[in-house]
Amino acid sequence: MAFRDVNPRRHIGLQQLSSLALAGRTLLGPVKSCKFIVDESTNQSTLICSAVRLIESLDLTSAAGQLLNETIQAQNKEFKTGMSTLLFLVGAWSNAVVECLQQNVPVSAIVSVMSEGLNSCCERVQCLQISIRDVNKELCSSSVGPKTFKSQTCQIGRDSLQNPQIFPYFQKNISAPGDVIPIIFCSHQEDDCNFSKHLVSPLSGFGSAASLVKPAGDRSTCVISGRGVTASSCNKQKLTHSRYFSTRGRSHFSSQQGNFQGCLSGPSADPCECYGLGHLAMALSPGNQTGTKLLQSIIAYQQARAECRGSSQFNIAEIVTCCLLGLPESYSCVSPGFVTLVSPEQATVIKYFEDKPLRILLVDGDLTEQYRHLGFNRPCNVRTILEHPGLQDRKEGDLWLSEMLDILISFEVNLVLVKGNLCENMMERCIANSILVIGSVTRDVLCAFGEVTSAQPVTYLTQLNAACVGNGAQVELWKACDGRAVDLGEVVPVRIKARGTPLLTAVLTTAVAAKMQLIEDQFWTSVYRLHHALNDEKVFLGGGAVELLCLSHIQMLAEQPLQPANKNAVKEFHNRWLAASATEYKSVVLQALASGWKQYLSVVMCNAAKAVSELEAYSSVDHHLKKAADCGSASAYIWEEFRRGGLLRGGSGPLADHGVGLNVYDNVTAKTEAWRRALDLVLLVLQTDAEIITGLKRNQLLKSHMSSEFMFL
Repeated sequence: MAFRDVNPRRHIGLQQLSSLALAGRTLLGPVKSCKFIVDESTNQSTLICSAVRLIESLDLTSAAGQLLNETIQAQNKEFKTGMSTLLFLVGAWSNAVVECLQQNVPVSAIVSVMSEGLNSCCERVQCLQISIRDVNKELCSSSVGPKTFKSQTCQIGRDSLQNPQIFPYFQKNISAPGDVIPIIFCSHQEDDCNFSKHLVSPLSGFGSAASLVKPAGDRSTCVISGRGVTASSCNKQKLTHSRYFSTRGRSHFSSQQGNFQGCLSGPSADPCECYGLGHLAMALSPGNQTGTKLLQSIIAYQQARAECRGSSQFNIAEIVTCCLLGLPESYSCVSPGFVTLVSPEQATVIKYFEDKPLRILLVDGDLTEQYRHLGFNRPCNVRTILEHPGLQDRKEGDLWLSEMLDILISFEVNLVLVKGNLCENMMERCIANSILVIGSVTRDVLCAFGEVTSAQPVTYLTQLNAACVGNGAQVELWKACDGRAVDLGEVVPVRIKARGTPLLTAVLTTAVAAKMQLIEDQFWTSVYRLHHALNDEKVFLGGGAVELLCLSHIQMLAEQPLQPANKNAVKEFHNRWLAASATEYKSVVLQALASGWKQYLSVVMCNAAKAVSELEAYSSVDHHLKKAADCGSASAYIWEEFRRGGLLRGGSGPLADHGVGLNVYDNVTAKTEAWRRALDLVLLVLQTDAEIITGLKRNQLLKSHMSSEFMFL
């Protein structure tokens, strides 16, 4: 059997990976440069900042492109973050492997040394992990501790859940775009569920100074937390300063906002745990202000319900999104309940049912005549012959519609939530009989309404019985932050609620159609980063700290003196030459592996305008490596700089936090899995590009002038 060694000039797979990854360089780091994707068929453009959206839009006809797409989709499906890192490292390591091949490094040596090098790095960077509890304690030890607002604010936070007359509102017209939206708890005489009527959180169109928005005639008590905004009541508002008259830094506001959110969970919760959760969300997504502000609103709401639920864990299953195209971005908010879009015809039914208790039905499937559940076996050896197929199908369809409608009417169902698709004719029949049917509802929403209304999901309407129908649901037209209902012409936003439902809808608005996907992707990225951090119960020091330690560690391994191959290695390779080559080329391969992280740091610096050119970025990285080497311990150097707040917070190096007055953190599992997936893909393409020839042609190759290109096994 002959094994042809890889010809660098003909190694197409790695070149394709490198070319595809090059398109995502600007998407790396917290400061991203978005891209426009144009649909040639419709000439419509979409703004993206995600590697997933980029790969979906590229022409991936090659085998390497398909493998890259599957790898990124797998990372997205499991973590919803880390795809840009994966895409960049695939390109960087593909180039590094090509350089190794040009130096005649054997494929076996590249695979073994790179794999061992990455495993060594993953073990080495464990020293840069910090537990979530320690992160929160660090926030608790800041200049303004959580006890500052514990007395009155915590009590109001608890009362807002126990008293239906207390509703949380979110402040409009914040002074600076970088500020976190403060929360106002006021007492209102208004009929609603156990939770707030509106949870509004405008995100843009900020005024020059902080201001309070209060309904006319409202004399309720408020506690406000914001940068320099404090008041003991709504009738005694006092604006201490705006951004034009402020003498305090951002950190003061950040601490106060975190304190306020931390108190919402009540005295039973650890103040350090809940205090820093909002700040942790911001530190995990430092370049995503819009998404983190909405997420902080959700955190505050869920923590306020923690006492009632008996758990303060952040629950991602209680979060849904609704995208409204045509409204300014300042209308983005978090609204309790389930907000969705319906047709104007359905909106007329909602106006009839507004403020009335409804009987709700949950359908776990499609509401169509042809739908059959997964695993359904049709009768075998049955053949139906029709005289007039078209007429007969129409009659059968009308019969099915009549039967289904009779079932809904007989059980007095007013609201139907369907997980799958809807039959248009069924929709029209239901609207004519004042029955609201909404399709494409997620399973989490069905489960949430099932728990609070006692409704039991059914697969077919023929399974319906009295025990399956729930009670207590309500529906209304969704109202914006100014209290007015919104009509977008073709669609109308509505809100479905029930007493005790934990659902929260992040209503994402924009007047630019091309930005809608971008805003939704950024929001879910922030949500999942916090979700994975809490699941891991630990985070990495961020801002490039982990990559810098990997780079230092790999260079240290590359500089170690060569050692002869041991007997176990010889036995494993079944060839003394292969085992020796892994040791001989160790330094070259490790330097190639390290080049990936060095390029990563330099590109992040260039994207964030921390370096004018890649040459300047490389010089800065080398400067940090030298200082770490002089320190004697790279990890100790990074920890010291992180605690001191110089290099890692506000410095000009690759570890700066890009203007955020907080430490920056990274997810542990998502980041390391992105590394592993990137290297596995590169090595897979590297090995599959080799050619193995067997049979009689082997003897011909032995005598030909091409025999030097083959390795005979």
